[in-house]
Amino acid sequence: MTDEKSTGTPVPVPEWQLSSVFPSFDSIEYVSACDRLKCLLGGLSSLASESIDPDHSAAEKIMEWFENFIALNDEYLALAETVESYCYASYSVDTGSAEALAALSRSEEIRSPYDGIFVRLLERIKQYENILTDICRRNKDFAVYERYIEELLFRREKQMTSVEEDLASDLSRFGADAWRRLQDQLTGSADCLWDSGTGSRKTLVELRAMAYSADRDVRRKAFNLELETCRSVSLPVAAALNSIKGISRCLNKRRGWEKESGECASLSKALWQARISPEALSAMLSAMEDVIPDFARYLNLKAEILGLEKCAFYDLFAPLSGGDSAAKVYSWDDARREISGCFCSFSRDMAEFAEKAFDSGWIDGKIRHGKIGGAYMTAFPCVRESRIMCNFDGTFNSVVTVAHELGHAYHFEIMKNLPAREQELPMTLAETASIFAETLVFNARLDSVSDGERLALIEMNLQDGCQIICDILSRFYFERAVFDACGKGSLTAGDFCRIMEDCQRKAYGGALDDAALHPYMWLVKCHYYSADLAFYNFPYAFGQLFSFALFSRFKKEGESFAGVYKNLLLDTGRKTAGEIASDAGFNIEDPGFWKQGTKIFRDRIDEFEKLFHNTPKTDKIYPEIKGSQK
Repeated sequence: MTDEKSTGTPVPVPEWQLSSVFPSFDSIEYVSACDRLKCLLGGLSSLASESIDPDHSAAEKIMEWFENFIALNDEYLALAETVESYCYASYSVDTGSAEALAALSRSEEIRSPYDGIFVRLLERIKQYENILTDICRRNKDFAVYERYIEELLFRREKQMTSVEEDLASDLSRFGADAWRRLQDQLTGSADCLWDSGTGSRKTLVELRAMAYSADRDVRRKAFNLELETCRSVSLPVAAALNSIKGISRCLNKRRGWEKESGECASLSKALWQARISPEALSAMLSAMEDVIPDFARYLNLKAEILGLEKCAFYDLFAPLSGGDSAAKVYSWDDARREISGCFCSFSRDMAEFAEKAFDSGWIDGKIRHGKIGGAYMTAFPCVRESRIMCNFDGTFNSVVTVAHELGHAYHFEIMKNLPAREQELPMTLAETASIFAETLVFNARLDSVSDGERLALIEMNLQDGCQIICDILSRFYFERAVFDACGKGSLTAGDFCRIMEDCQRKAYGGALDDAALHPYMWLVKCHYYSADLAFYNFPYAFGQLFSFALFSRFKKEGESFAGVYKNLLLDTGRKTAGEIASDAGFNIEDPGFWKQGTKIFRDRIDEFEKLFHNTPKTDKIYPEIKGSQK
């Protein structure tokens, strides 16, 4: 990548390169990797069929069997993730690519036998449980597997029979996975006419980006067109969501995730995947709900500033600043310098990694037709590299998004040499690493500005906080309500819209204009469209509030905390979220812990209100707001 410093020419927003992972879908390397996956599946299947009489004389054979399982399974997990990540990365930036779609489908077909094979392997481990437990007690070298064996035995309890799991895996390619791809394709390609004079069109991603426009007429036009575009594809996407949630509900009940208390089976599984207890979730949700009135106060003040009775949904991201840094349009070079500098203030190692990611073409930030919305990081364990997809629009928020995804990538960088089984992260801790990275960028900026700019940046932070608290709550309420309702029959697009609006009213404390809510948020958020990964919403709130606690430690301890932080990241695939929190000195089942985090938002709302009212009108950062306000 050419640098602006050496040429004076700004670097364009990049598209990533994937050639260091695989040269192409028809390359020898890619074909060989797919063949190796089949070979590994064959080896794992043979192990699953190998029965050893578990008497005491068989201890050595069982230990050898288990170590063979570990070796083959770790290699399979790393290679399967590398192949599937390559396919999805290629597809996600070009959803119209028949080649990428075919390769993604083929990769899913190759790995489909794994679930059934793995259940048979778990049955073998259950058969050898007593011998394996005894070996762990007597053999120091083998004892490193003790915790993993306990986890495997628990997972065995939460599985159907191997025949049923085989069938579920086969059907997923034509069921849940196909429905998820449909949502990707429809939302990635859906567009509308923006300007009849020029014939220009806008995608859903482009329309959503206009929520940051200073011109309310533009925001309203984009919002209304977004709703119309969503409505045009709502019938098939509603069918996709019905099917995915129905599949999730059915399979998780059959796998024994439903609690006697009546707790949703998919939520029970999500808590286990997130590695947190129901008590920790309840404590966090309670703290979030307690601060809703404060965010309603913030939104009411924002409406007053904009000259409105209430904010519409399309006013949530309305910029209130004029020519300051918060309203600045960032070039790609600006974003790079801002992020690297902020990371360096915490850890040179983290900054050097960010520079490597920028230099190596690991980031795809260019907005274009056929590319999915949002942002994500994906890892390629076999080459020990990662990639970041985002839609960079030059706002400070998009700079923070790049930092967020680089936080994920740095997390993988720390863990890349661990065995694949120890790289499987709970979502809560994955989001902690990413939000900690964006917190570094935001707080560094906040500490370096005047009161006027501070006011603007605090408002931007409260925009994000409103998403983390209010929007995340609305998504959680929505998903819980959908799981409850889908057991009674299919829901229409109108049903989903009605539930979403009800959840937004509750989560935003009634502070939004009731006639301008966003009923189609269920359609544009890809997180709802995974049968295996439900409730991918509360981990963001966990990450935000937990990262606040970690950042507070950093501010107290200074540069020495960087080493502590790396060690915490290194353990995230080996410990529960509660254990990681305990290592950092926190108890996440204590509501008081979470209230310390929400208090930071409450204090910033207080400061925002005070700064605004105490700033002389002639010095206010707020310009004359463009567009009609009523």
